[in-house]
Amino acid sequence: MTHDSAELDAALQSLQELRTEIGRAVLGQQEVIDQLLIALLADGHVLLEGAPGLGKTLLVRSLAEAAGLDLSRIQFTPDLMPADITGTTVLLRDEEGRSSTGFQPGPIFAQLLLADEINRATPKTQSALLEAMQERTVSAAGQSRKLPEPFFVLATQNPFEMEGTYVLPEAQVDRFLLKVLVPFPDEDILDAVLELTTGSDSVELKQVLTSERLLELQTLTRDVPVASHIRRAVARFILATQPDDPESSADVRRYIRFGVSPRGGQSLLLAAKGHALLQGRYNVSFTNLEAMLQPALRHRFQLSFEGQAEGIDADKLLLDVFRATAGAGTPA
Repeated sequence: MTHDSAELDAALQSLQELRTEIGRAVLGQQEVIDQLLIALLADGHVLLEGAPGLGKTLLVRSLAEAAGLDLSRIQFTPDLMPADITGTTVLLRDEEGRSSTGFQPGPIFAQLLLADEINRATPKTQSALLEAMQERTVSAAGQSRKLPEPFFVLATQNPFEMEGTYVLPEAQVDRFLLKVLVPFPDEDILDAVLELTTGSDSVELKQVLTSERLLELQTLTRDVPVASHIRRAVARFILATQPDDPESSADVRRYIRFGVSPRGGQSLLLAAKGHALLQGRYNVSFTNLEAMLQPALRHRFQLSFEGQAEGIDADKLLLDVFRATAGAGTPA
């Protein structure tokens, strides 16, 4: 589908306004904000990992407020049951006292779902999100029910506190388009955060987008063109991460247990399309691929025991393989 320049300019202006508005409340995390917006454009979910107190919840609330999305929050705990997420059948009474049963929707029926500390819930409860994240439907009370559009899951987990947590299985992690790492702020940003959050003034964000407009932007993102040599390079890179491929490098065969799946390649291209649009480009370049390589794929391959024992930097290994295969000697 072709889009005229006025439509593209309007889309880019909307995205820049959204970036700016969220940045008013969330200081010093512009790269994290951009990655969340890219996932939103690509209609994908995000696994947000960082220590407590870095503003992850504030980031999600600011995104919902500025983008005009209905927000729901679930605090995951070991005693949380699947019905607590999806909803259940309850007994209802009308004004005349007559009883009937009806479905009470759970908090998952929202446009933006914050799944806080998702790794604290049992695997049974974690799996309740699988169908919703992949199929955008929920099976409850004997029926399949559609979730609202857009539907965006942003899950957080604490990488340091492992007691009382349940590691997300690969099938669950693979449902996330991006795994975003929230860095600790430097001294200047920390000083600005302390000034902003300990005074009497508060930041009130304005809504700069609507859910209908967001759906249009998602369609526009899908239509961002990808040249055949770039798509072919992604396929070549995916094969280069497979340890059982005879043409893989010695490091891949030694340090990677299993490589990136075809779904990982799809996620990388979609994320690169969103990155291109956010950067004001209407085509995907190798620069866009490299920018989104680690957040799109760091959770889609696994180091071998030897790689973990030797302390191999998984993100760096991924980038090295990409530059040695997909990005070598190719036009930007």
